[in-house]
Amino acid sequence: MGKSKNTKRKPKVPDTTIVVNKKARHDYFIEDTFESGVALQGWEVKSLRLKKVQLVDSYVTLKDGEAFLLGCNISPLDTTNTHTIADPSRTKKLLLHKRELAKLFSATQQKGHTCVCTKMYWKNHLIKCQIALAKGKQSHDKRATVKDREWNIDKQRIVRQANR
Repeated sequence: MGKSKNTKRKPKVPDTTIVVNKKARHDYFIEDTFESGVALQGWEVKSLRLKKVQLVDSYVTLKDGEAFLLGCNISPLDTTNTHTIADPSRTKKLLLHKRELAKLFSATQQKGHTCVCTKMYWKNHLIKCQIALAKGKQSHDKRATVKDREWNIDKQRIVRQANR
């Protein structure tokens, strides 16, 4: 018997995620997310291809109707040009629509709200940054989150053992 024609393999989709800021989900309640472009230099793009970036302490500031990413550390490659000065913690401009900027600006004026970068990823040939409108967690909120997560794991374990 021959093989059926429906056994074609699907091509693997490459992982487009460059880096995820797990600390942001731990420290903040994520209320809304936006996708923004990032204005980068050539050496930064090459470093991002090798995933040499850290988002742990990064945040977004809004001034003069523009958004900027601060605290994002992109390590330069050893092969970077010597005639350009590679600043790893350079302020990067974020590319957003005016209505998105207005929404972010009005939301960050409220007490306890801020903007953080939660993820950087490839979209086709462009590098995108996921910006989150977030509210800071208190230490008791963080403990409650950990407690809920552990309880969910225990529930799954109990259900698996009951099904055996």
